[in-house]
Parts: sequence; C-alpha cells; structure tokens
Amino acid sequence: MAARAIGVDLGGTNARAALVDAETGAIVSLSREVLADRSPAAVVEAVARVVAGVAGPGGARAFRTLGVGVAGQVLGASGLVLNAPNLGWRDVPLSGMLEGRLGVAVGVVNDLAAAAWGESRFGAARGTGDALVVFVGTGVGSGLVLGGRLHGGARGVAGELGHVKVRPPRPGEAPRRCGCGAVGCLEAYAGGANVAARVRSELAAGARSSIREGRGGDLSRVTAVQVEEAAAAGDAYARRLWDEVGELLGGAIAAAATLLNPQRIVLGGGMLLGSPTLLEIVEWRIRTETSRSAAVALEVVKAELGDGAGVIGAALLGGLDRPA
Repeated sequence: MAARAIGVDLGGTNARAALVDAETGAIVSLSREVLADRSPAAVVEAVARVVAGVAGPGGARAFRTLGVGVAGQVLGASGLVLNAPNLGWRDVPLSGMLEGRLGVAVGVVNDLAAAAWGESRFGAARGTGDALVVFVGTGVGSGLVLGGRLHGGARGVAGELGHVKVRPPRPGEAPRRCGCGAVGCLEAYAGGANVAARVRSELAAGARSSIREGRGGDLSRVTAVQVEEAAAAGDAYARRLWDEVGELLGGAIAAAATLLNPQRIVLGGGMLLGSPTLLEIVEWRIRTETSRSAAVALEVVKAELGDGAGVIGAALLGGLDRPA
C-alpha cells in the first residue's frame, strides 16, 4: 500500500481534513466541517471530527503524525499560533492542544506555507527549487520555497506578503485597518473580503457603478465577483478599482521577486483566478516592475491544485517532509 498521510486545512470558517497519497499527492478522501464556534477548544474538537472522518480504522493514531495548515502566523516548529485574525486567536498553543486530544505528533504551519509546499511537490511549482506562491482569496497569503526547502525565516513567519505595508497613512485619508490590527497592509486593500467591504461602502455613499445592480440592488450581497463582471463590461468604477488593486498587488509581488529571485511565481486563490481582468493587470505589473535581472528567467503561472494545495502540503509537512 502506498504511504498515506493526513493533512488539515484550518481556515476562518471551516476545517477540512484529507487522507493523501504521499507518493502522488492524490486526495484519497476528504472531510469538512463549518466552524460554528471559533474558540480554540471548539476548533480542536472540530479538527478531531474531520480527522476521524478520513482516518479510518485505528483513527489518527494509525498515522502517528498529523499536519495542520492554519490561516495565521505560526512560531516556527513550536506550533504556537501567534495571530490568526480570521479565527480571532492570539498566542494559541494549537500543536500541543491537538497532540493532547489526538495522541499523535502534530506539525502546525501557516496555511499558505502548506499550500506552497503542496504546489512545490505536486503542482505548478514542481521541478523548481525556488518559488513564490501567492494566493488571493478572502485575504492575501504567500509561501516561499527556496533552495528546495520551505522557507520560514528566523521565527517561521517568513512569506507574509499580505501584511507588508503598501499604503502609508495620508493626510485627510482614513487608513484601512487590516484584520491583523495594523494599517496599510496589502491585505487591507487587495484581500477579497476587504475589497467587497470597500465597494459596499463606496456604493452606499453614492459611487456610480453597474455593480449596484449585480445583486438586485442588495449591497450586502456584493462580492469581488460583481466587481470583475462590471470591470469586464467596461464599468469605469470597477476598472479604476481593479487598476488600483492590481497595482498594489502586482507591485508587492514584483518587489518580492526582485528581492528573492524565484524561478517561478505561482498565482492562486479564488478572487485572483476568478477575476481575469484583475489577473491580467497583476501579471503585467509583475513583468514590468520586477528588476530586469530577476525577470530574465522568471515564470509566472497559475496554481494547479486549487483548494487541495493546503491539505496536501499540510499532510506532507506533518510527517514525511516535516521541516527541521
């Protein structure tokens, strides 16, 4: 029987566990649960249930290790979640809590680090030792593979592209606060949830756009989907917004590419891949703003594993490919 491992993708709204074929990256089975209660104790129980849903006879103990990717900053190999804005967590010892509940060793990493490793092993970054993986969905996240290894930096929190500062406070302008608590973060301007909130606010204040009709005039239902539809149809407001978001997002990725000189940039996430107009702007910015020397052999590609990247990467990092 092929080697198998269990990975968990823990986001702000749901927990997903997958049994993964560690030789091919194929997902053998998948279990998912919506998080009605996001307190650490309740989430640990939710993780235990989804793991049980894929573990089979013997439960988690039959696998000895478990990998978890969480949407937050994780302190190195300690498994301590320093800050997970979408869960409302700070300084949560997630690894220790899960080990106590499941009776197995648990490796906890940032969810985009897990996704980056999944794409590196079996997806769009396979075949290269140096890749920057950027996903734009509800938020903005990224992971780094450098020299063939997942790169976490001195404290394990490298790759937080969504929290680089791209818009310093300006006189007379109300700063946009990020879920991490800081102002000026890329995620505050380019993350899907924040883009949708901005559009709703500006339309309510009188901005003129066809987006208003996208959900029958119900502004509470407006998402990035309507922005893309309007931009593709030539709506001036939507085009200006996508130009601004694309400039900030593409510029930040280009700066990272100039600094790190990856061979490949992998772009993913529902908002970015679901918005061809925005994606074109971002790709153009990357091409034109990355330094000439770093851009010579740079490849910009789309992610291949979709939502599976995180659970596949987490499964591998929890055991066979666990970072030192």
